[in-house]
Amino acid sequence: MRRREFITFLGGAAAAWPLAARAQLVAMPVIGFLHGESPGPNASVVAGFRQGLGETGYVVGRNVAIEFRWAEGRYDRLPALAADLVRRQVTVIAANGRAADTAQTVTATIPIVFATAGDPIQLGRVAGLNRPGGNLTGATTLGGELAPKRLELLHELVPTATIMGLLVSPDRSARIGPPLQMAARALGLELHVLHASTEHDFDAAFASLLQLRAGGLVIAAEANFTNWSEQLAALALRHGVPTIFQFREFAAAGGLVSYSGSNSEAYRLAGVYTGRILKGEKPADLPVQQSTKVELIINLKTAKALGLTVPLTLLGRADEVIE
Repeated sequence: MRRREFITFLGGAAAAWPLAARAQLVAMPVIGFLHGESPGPNASVVAGFRQGLGETGYVVGRNVAIEFRWAEGRYDRLPALAADLVRRQVTVIAANGRAADTAQTVTATIPIVFATAGDPIQLGRVAGLNRPGGNLTGATTLGGELAPKRLELLHELVPTATIMGLLVSPDRSARIGPPLQMAARALGLELHVLHASTEHDFDAAFASLLQLRAGGLVIAAEANFTNWSEQLAALALRHGVPTIFQFREFAAAGGLVSYSGSNSEAYRLAGVYTGRILKGEKPADLPVQQSTKVELIINLKTAKALGLTVPLTLLGRADEVIE
């Protein structure tokens, strides 16, 4: 076959390919998924994010790809991880709170979609909820504002306890402590604040609880505690301390109870926004959404191990009971 005839043949064959086959030749958009924690405890948020993408017509591996970057609780790694995603020229970056802040410092052009429990205006991520401006938008959950309710739920579980503890990192103590102290006084409780920056501080904190004869512990809603959900659940059970935490992963790991806004729902909303941005919408035009879904998870097996009887009224309000 002559060269010209061969080229003509190839062109005709390509034109005859099915549309789906030719579509595969077009490079898929790539999402950079940046998170400060570890993948294991965050499987539900990844599932929620994929669900949101699916609602906008994107299926991972079919018409979109995801590059995951996990800091494993080492936040000092976030700048390098974010810079790597920028170098790879991802189309959109999806990130949790601290990771979004870091991504914001390394790119002003790549769209960033966050899922976080903090106030995005107060944290400087957006100019306004309805008009975010810039290259960031996303979804928020009810977080710190639920802390008094967590103390109230714990009080329902251990009504005879008069002394409670609050485990919080030193840098967030001034913000989280006062509202919880006010709630404690309203319930007639004495609240002691215990500090922990790393998992190496947990043993000392629980030892202090025993010295104080505390009847329960509220763990502050901090993302950096998520990686240590299993350790915290095990320590609480070992020391016989009824404990409540924000994240579902805590209850699933053997913690007594968790109560929080739904992280998986926030990431579903973030997935929807990511899909809309992939289709051409701009972050500045997408109002920040707030997930109002709240989840109460009770581990009945742990309650029995601690010798607690969970009131039927509380069981009836639970979104999930682990037995």
